[in-house]
Amino acid sequence: MSAAELEPDPAPTLSEIARAAGVSAPTVSKVLNGRADVAPATRAKVEEILRRTGYQRRRTAAPPSRLLDLVFHQLDSAWAMEVIRGVENVARDEGLSVVLSESAGRLTPGQTWVDGVLARRPAGVVLVLSELDAAQRDQLTSRDIPFVVLDPAGDPAEGVPAVGTGNWQGGLAATRHLLDLGHRRIGMISGPSGMMCSRARIDGYRTALGTARLPVDPELILEGNFHHEAGYAAARTLLTRPDRPTAIFAGNDLQALGVYEAARELGLRVPEDLSVVGFDDLPLARWVGPPLTTVRQPLVEMAETAARLAIGLGRGEHPSATRVDLATSLVVRASTAPPPAGD
Repeated sequence: MSAAELEPDPAPTLSEIARAAGVSAPTVSKVLNGRADVAPATRAKVEEILRRTGYQRRRTAAPPSRLLDLVFHQLDSAWAMEVIRGVENVARDEGLSVVLSESAGRLTPGQTWVDGVLARRPAGVVLVLSELDAAQRDQLTSRDIPFVVLDPAGDPAEGVPAVGTGNWQGGLAATRHLLDLGHRRIGMISGPSGMMCSRARIDGYRTALGTARLPVDPELILEGNFHHEAGYAAARTLLTRPDRPTAIFAGNDLQALGVYEAARELGLRVPEDLSVVGFDDLPLARWVGPPLTTVRQPLVEMAETAARLAIGLGRGEHPSATRVDLATSLVVRASTAPPPAGD
């Protein structure tokens, strides 16, 4: 029997899957249960047949574990702590434990992580700024393991549940606030260009300038990586220009702290000489001096929404929407003011 001879209806049996793959039924069972002791080529062949035939794990299988998987591409900031807090809130209410992992900067987790998830069979998976490739999605789907992408780096594949926020609207609001104060030379320090949220915030910035009939100066737009050091380096570049900007939209709060540091070193006062706006509204935004004007991204609520969505999908619920964007809002504090007289 070949894989082409198997049809999605009626559902194939495990033995038929094994014959189509040219392996034993126990080998297919190992693949289904996420066992690591299967050769990669054999696993790929079995997975392809499972996907092609629409094979679903029998509902008589053991129930999911009392675990909720949370995976970050990077786990090294206060931003991540807000997400963890949101997921933990839901897990606690549901009597679940959270398994936390990091994919070492990769936006797609490795197969070792997937194998671990298949073996754990959690109640759900939340991937932060991460994505699964088609084969990995098929592996989780065939085991009835639901997954949701939180703050996706790119445009999620069709049918992939995702929770995001109004990044474009936030970029627009931040820049309009500075324009309303009278600023006309506004620097922008974005996040990585490959991330959808970064591009959306820049688009909001550009739209605000365009609406005000101001040209967009590409030399005032620098790319960062959402970390303090990148904000500092980009701010040094912008603020040592002879025609330096009077305001900077830092793209996120951590980069805004880098702008603060660069401004101090150059003898510039915030906000008297330089206005600064961040994005996220992390707790630290209220504590720095002066307190930071920023765009509030409801990180805890986003994480809670993603966790509830994943758990609900695992229970067989059919939510009205599996793509959710929560609103951002501008929080005005003491880091913004009209530009210095004469600028």
